[in-house]
Amino acid sequence: MTYKMLVSDVDETLLNNDGTINQLNVDAIKKAASNGFKFVPNTGRSFNSVQDLLEILGLRDQINQYVISYNGAAIIENKNNAPLITRGMDFNLAQKVFELGLVDNTVDAHIYTLDTLFIYNISPTDKTYMAQRGVPYKIMVDEDWSFLKNEAPIMKVIFEHPDKDVQKAIYQSVMRELSNEVEGTFSSSRYVEFNTKGVDKGSASLLLGEKLGINPDEIIAVGDNNNDLSMIKAAGLGVSVANGIPEVKDAADYVTKSSNNQGAIAEILEKFV
Repeated sequence: MTYKMLVSDVDETLLNNDGTINQLNVDAIKKAASNGFKFVPNTGRSFNSVQDLLEILGLRDQINQYVISYNGAAIIENKNNAPLITRGMDFNLAQKVFELGLVDNTVDAHIYTLDTLFIYNISPTDKTYMAQRGVPYKIMVDEDWSFLKNEAPIMKVIFEHPDKDVQKAIYQSVMRELSNEVEGTFSSSRYVEFNTKGVDKGSASLLLGEKLGINPDEIIAVGDNNNDLSMIKAAGLGVSVANGIPEVKDAADYVTKSSNNQGAIAEILEKFV
């Protein structure tokens, strides 16, 4: 099989644990891209937060190169950061998710619009994580959503907490009332993420492939966590990095020998591309 595109999770997959990138990955991605191959970061993050990464990879502001953001809610062409496809969340639905997810006063919430990340009640652990990865954000000072009507469209709402029991409580609180309207996933061992029903990394990968004339069986998808499962199952070749959670490894066609800290993306490109 000749593969034409690799869609890759960013944190704990493409990047090292400290937010840097292994030079092996950089070299392999540049080599593949120079031969017309598509390397597409497929992330829960904003496309704005990966611009420095794209610069390192030689993909920033490049025509016919892409980023999938917000767990599949937006597909962006790198040239001028032009939105190709957006699949946002209804304002009232997003507000309901926000209210239900704040199960106690230790939980912080992220509201992503197409251009801006707003964080409410940011925790010390989240502040450190954001700083390590250079993610820009604005502080939301209270629970008043009225200003967000001028910031639409909303892409997704997520919550941060390091305790898995609290993460489970957040997930259950939202899904108990909104399971027919939202998708709920987990990421980075700290986030509980909610997108509109039907919006996920897998469907976005196939949408981009369709736009580019790339068949599903010509796509490789790689990730490490729960929110990567949809793309790993949708792609022709689903890959888990060595540090992936058990559910991701079970769903994958191939598990890398290298962890994210050891250049797992380079291993995939060298083996399959």
